[in-house]
Amino acid sequence: MNRKTLVTAMTAALVSPFLAGQAAADVVGLGASVSYWDSDLSGTAATNGSTVDVENDLNLDSDSNANLNAYIEHPVPLLPNVRLNYTKIEQSGRGELGLDGFDFIPGNVEVQSDLDLDQLDITLYYELLDNWVNLDAGITARDLDGELLVQEVGGTAASRTEIDAIVPMGYLAARFDLPLTGVSVGAEGNAISYDGDSIYDLNAYGQFEVTVVTLRAGYREMSIDYEDGNDKLDVEIGGPFISAGVTF
Repeated sequence: MNRKTLVTAMTAALVSPFLAGQAAADVVGLGASVSYWDSDLSGTAATNGSTVDVENDLNLDSDSNANLNAYIEHPVPLLPNVRLNYTKIEQSGRGELGLDGFDFIPGNVEVQSDLDLDQLDITLYYELLDNWVNLDAGITARDLDGELLVQEVGGTAASRTEIDAIVPMGYLAARFDLPLTGVSVGAEGNAISYDGDSIYDLNAYGQFEVTVVTLRAGYREMSIDYEDGNDKLDVEIGGPFISAGVTF
């Protein structure tokens, strides 16, 4: 998915009469949060036609990943609200490759593997509902940068799988507030499927607000099935998370 596709998709969302007519924020609102995500990884990685199971072959283990989120909402008609989200995933492990090996790593060897996955989301969205039922919709531009490095332990052989893309995704978020309690439940997500590639990132949560502090706990699942030249990453990452934030 190239930048021309991204620009076209975001332009279409911004000029949509339905969304533009629904900008509903009454005052300027600001918020930020930080999350602790305890995730498990499964799936495959491929380079130059050679495929490896990241869980069973490489033993990439459960790890804790950082997530930062910030947003600004305003009452200006036509202009979208803006949300920024940054997720950093780091997982590592030691495993053993079979006879077929992986790329130019020989078979029957112990390997050290490291997965680094960074994503920066910029989301433009509108509030469709803003009372005890909250509904937001818009579009996200996700800067996806990932690398899986597999190295022979005690040797020099190594293989690298890389993906680097800016991906446009649909965005939808819903929250239901229990009046006068500060308690709410909700879900939000991004998703796209295009030309054999697909990415989705979903989470569901319970939330409690007291004055300006927001506490949230839930479950997040992300799937990446993306091919970049000779490299392909087809993985799922999921697990519980907790977050703390402030709103003004």
